[in-house]
Amino acid sequence: MTTHKAATTADHISTDIFKRNESQVQSYARSFPCVFERAENATLYDSEGRGYLDFLAGAGSLNYGHNHPVLRDALLAYISSGGITHSLDLHTRAKAGFLEAMRTHIFEPRGLDYVIQFTGPTGANSIEAAMKIARKVKRRTNIVSFTNGFHGVTLGSLAATGNQHHRGGASMSLTGVTAMPYDGYMGDEVDTIDYFEKVLGDASSGLDHPAAVILETVQGEGGLNVASYEWLQRLERLCRRYDMLLIIDDIQAGCGRTGNFFSFEAANVKPDIVTLSKSLSGYGLPFAVTLIKRELDIWEPGEHNGTFRGNNHAFVTAAAAIETFWRDDQFAKSVQAKAAMLTQRLRAIAEKHDKGLIKVKGRGLMQGIDCGSGELAAAVSRAAFARGLVIETSGPDSEVVKCLCPLTISNEDLTRGLDILDQSVATAVASQRKPLSNVVAA
Repeated sequence: MTTHKAATTADHISTDIFKRNESQVQSYARSFPCVFERAENATLYDSEGRGYLDFLAGAGSLNYGHNHPVLRDALLAYISSGGITHSLDLHTRAKAGFLEAMRTHIFEPRGLDYVIQFTGPTGANSIEAAMKIARKVKRRTNIVSFTNGFHGVTLGSLAATGNQHHRGGASMSLTGVTAMPYDGYMGDEVDTIDYFEKVLGDASSGLDHPAAVILETVQGEGGLNVASYEWLQRLERLCRRYDMLLIIDDIQAGCGRTGNFFSFEAANVKPDIVTLSKSLSGYGLPFAVTLIKRELDIWEPGEHNGTFRGNNHAFVTAAAAIETFWRDDQFAKSVQAKAAMLTQRLRAIAEKHDKGLIKVKGRGLMQGIDCGSGELAAAVSRAAFARGLVIETSGPDSEVVKCLCPLTISNEDLTRGLDILDQSVATAVASQRKPLSNVVAA
């Protein structure tokens, strides 16, 4: 196959074209200022041919790595056959294949009975649909979200997002959502479910009866905060007791990221509504769905729609990913084994550089270290990039260095990436001349 480089005046691709023509809103490119040209599994290659281990993975959109050959071949075969690309919500063979794969390998083994709503192609689209159907079903407007949650930056989803940097971009009031403290937000001495129950039961608390609650079981952008299984179970019971729907945002934590297909499986809870996007297509193609319990599917035809809810290329790669990785529990077990390896290494790094005061955050292959400040975390990220590792930060002050490598990464590449992270933490700590601290346990 012949490959073609982007048109430039020379083989070297300058970043000037991006500086001249792209909006100031760009963010990731500021942290990793080079031009990437190709990729394979856990490695990105720039236009100079240098390889970088990818511990960002499209912010969790590439759980099966870059250009997985099974997914790539399925997509190329489909395109070569003249398969439909865009179909609105028409019936297609590609969509049937995806629906069958979800039913057979995801829903039935887990005892789930969801209908699948095809929304617009981004996670925020699926969040908007989830919040809208919850309000329609319950005929109430208020929805409870949680501190440090991130659900998107469209106005509806942004109202449920905690980060003030993102909220400030709206330049208008964000209404219809009330924030409650997440698990551990107020310290170990405060039970936040007890607090939530108290305000629900108090007619003078000022809390309008919610139609639903929405949350991530692991807060990816919020700093890798983890809800305990007991907390999630108690929240589910609270929802049932007070007639509220439970919405789980599994956009980043789902599709295997925490060790099972859904992040809530290990807690043995069954949400009323689930949102999926990011790695759902398996290939980085735009694709999002909202899963709705069958009895809650009261939409009128066309009441919520979107031109690009029929991305057949994404249906093909998503079905291939499910058939390849989720026919049995072997892939999940491999993710869990790598997650244990990641935990062990992060704890060793933390102890080595701060005499045991640091502990890791997160769950599964969604873990990291809290550096106590965004300045130090940024220094770690810069030092890592200089050594050939792409790794980003998260948290309210960007203080958490977050490992989000492909789930298909080899043990050798995972080890090499963590070796680079170890060296980078040492470099950053030495340059800052202060210890890492203030970290929450995984």
